[in-house]
Amino acid sequence: MQNPVPAAPAGDNPYGLFQALHEGGVISWSVFVILVIMSIGTFYIMFTKLLQQQKIMNQGNKVRASFWNSPNLKDAAIKLEARSAYRSIVDDALVAQEQHGKLTDPVDQHEWMANSLARSQGGIAARLGEGLAFLATVGSTAPFIGLFGTVIGIYRALIKIGASGDASITTVAGPVGEALIMTALGLVVAVPAVLAYNWLIRRNKSIIEDLAAFTNDVHGYIMSSGAVKPRGIGPVTAPTKSAGAPLAPSITR
Repeated sequence: MQNPVPAAPAGDNPYGLFQALHEGGVISWSVFVILVIMSIGTFYIMFTKLLQQQKIMNQGNKVRASFWNSPNLKDAAIKLEARSAYRSIVDDALVAQEQHGKLTDPVDQHEWMANSLARSQGGIAARLGEGLAFLATVGSTAPFIGLFGTVIGIYRALIKIGASGDASITTVAGPVGEALIMTALGLVVAVPAVLAYNWLIRRNKSIIEDLAAFTNDVHGYIMSSGAVKPRGIGPVTAPTKSAGAPLAPSITR
């Protein structure tokens, strides 16, 4: 009975990533470092944007739970976290309401408030979109960067094979296979970036829709002096005019 051939030690493998980098020289190492930086940036942006989005979603749940049960907007704003998206919209609405009374040239309050809230909402949407361009860039360029490394690797391998004069499949398969590793690395970097980009874009769209609905509710609430509130809000305490627009008993719209 023939004895099985013992496996070669792990460190004796003549083919692999580091062998491909060694054969490719400075260009292959440069491509590899660029892809690693792209991968690290992709996962960093993905996790930071997920935390940012989750914070805004949690704030939205808090708004739906207790925000509209406050006697006025200033008291309601205190319930929201400072520098949060929803708090920013409420603060900008209160500032716009105060500034409108100081205008020397009359401007329709509805138009003034709508423009102020639209500007506030646009700023939040811009902050949500920060970093997504990097993911799109990685997803579209990483495969080509890997392909460039492969082309250079194959070019060097063919020159080496031509110089040696041995064009057998055994001689060609190793160097060419090593060069193809760079293409695989490009795909490994690009696929998570594309998936993360599409996922974050979809979550941003949902968040922006909720913010737009909240902005519209705040606008209608101020323009009606508290008479118009989101559907489903129950009765609250007696209205006051000490801070912000007062809350009137709930009506649907």
